[in-house]
Amino acid sequence: MVARRLSPNQPDSFAFSPENESWAREEMAKFPEGRQASAVIALLWRAQEQEGWLSKPAIDYVAAMLEMPEIRVLEVATFYTMFNLAPVGEHFVQLCGTTPCMLRGAEDLKEICRERIGAPGEVSRDGKFSWMEVECLGACCNAPMVQIGKDYFEDLTPESFTKLLDDLAAGKPVKPGSQTGRVSSEPEGGLTTFNEGAE
Repeated sequence: MVARRLSPNQPDSFAFSPENESWAREEMAKFPEGRQASAVIALLWRAQEQEGWLSKPAIDYVAAMLEMPEIRVLEVATFYTMFNLAPVGEHFVQLCGTTPCMLRGAEDLKEICRERIGAPGEVSRDGKFSWMEVECLGACCNAPMVQIGKDYFEDLTPESFTKLLDDLAAGKPVKPGSQTGRVSSEPEGGLTTFNEGAE
């Protein structure tokens, strides 16, 4: 397990936008009196969505809202890898490097990330991209795959992955899911069983 640490470069302050503040209060109200700490993951996630990453001031802000010791909120933020503890690019690429993806071409995708974006954890010069290798993202049948933001992009090849990055950089719309048109986790080439009587 890698030790997860906060970025040494921190902003001076953090505050939820009025909309997010209202949302956070509603989220906290879902829990019985005295149990508002149960909303910690939801509030941290909203703070990350607002800023793109979780800064120390954001962690402290959530701790104050929930009346929790700051160290307890910091423990949550550093435990869960879904929280970014340093700035990330506008498009944060999480590239699965687990065995199914590795066997189906993830190493080629990693090389494209290194050439196109830079080292893992670095933000590209234009601020558009950053990337990191992650453990299984649960789409093994459609390997290799990446998660960008909240979306999965599956059945990637070096060519389709390069086009995906090009389109994102240009602000063009992209289609999540299989990049080969496969539906769900069907076999490549279509169904091979339970076809009798389909006509």
